[in-house]
Amino acid sequence: MNILVYINSSDHLAKSALEAVTYAKKIGGTITVVATGSVADATLGTLGEYGAQKVLVDRSVATEDSQQVTRLIAKAAESTGAELIIFSHDLVAKAVAPRLSVRLKAGLVSGAVDVPNASGQVKVNVFSGKAFGFVAVKSEKKIISLLPNSFQPEKTGSVCPVEAFDGAAGASAIKVVETKMPEGEIPLPEAELVVSAGRGLKGPENWGIVEDLAKALGAATACSRPVADIGWRPHHEHVGQTGVAIRPNLYIAVGISGAIQHLAGVNGSKVIVVINTDPEAPFFKAADYGVVGDAFEVLPKLTEAVKKFRSTPH
Repeated sequence: MNILVYINSSDHLAKSALEAVTYAKKIGGTITVVATGSVADATLGTLGEYGAQKVLVDRSVATEDSQQVTRLIAKAAESTGAELIIFSHDLVAKAVAPRLSVRLKAGLVSGAVDVPNASGQVKVNVFSGKAFGFVAVKSEKKIISLLPNSFQPEKTGSVCPVEAFDGAAGASAIKVVETKMPEGEIPLPEAELVVSAGRGLKGPENWGIVEDLAKALGAATACSRPVADIGWRPHHEHVGQTGVAIRPNLYIAVGISGAIQHLAGVNGSKVIVVINTDPEAPFFKAADYGVVGDAFEVLPKLTEAVKKFRSTPH
């Protein structure tokens, strides 16, 4: 089987890119990566360590332009004879994969969490992560977008060649005036550890105890939607159904009641820890561990415990 994996390498190789290539390797076949962005060829070549045989890169394509990206991937799929195209289930995939599905007459599975089973069915989350479904795709060409943090990247090979590729994507209809990226932070979609807080913190001036715990853990910080809406925290930290959907290995929720819209964006987390003064908070039903207590007392003690644990030789 010929497999094509799309990678958006805007400024670095995200963990999700390595996961997508690892996923393709587990399915099995000849794996070609088509990439956009500014990452150096030497870095792109390391995708071979995760299973890619070759990387095709077109640096003229604007990742923000879903029509350009669609045309690029369609041309790469034709060039490589791809029977399966794999994305990471991110903002680009949500915009491009449906367009590509129509263009190639390919069946699309969005948000896969496992490789296809013996019957060719793909496992996905349904009902906001409350259950699993299995999707069978019977078209000749297939497209799968993989939920981030569903697979750990695995090195199985060596560096592969990187070639310039003309995707015949045409001129971009979008003009990017300015791009602002958070500085000195772990991007939420890539974070394996996340400390999040809600209105239980009572005000933005109290966020220091959240940041202290996150720093001790090496975690990213996040917040609930009301906190972002009232301006306590920036909107790029808002996690939930209407914000950033995340699947970290550890999610610590402080002073968040656990409304269904919030749970929908975080219930893919491997371990959920809830800290709340209200023992009836809905979030406790979804938690693996719960602490009924005042965040202003619990978080400083937890931070000190983490620091002590990390400073002790093991």
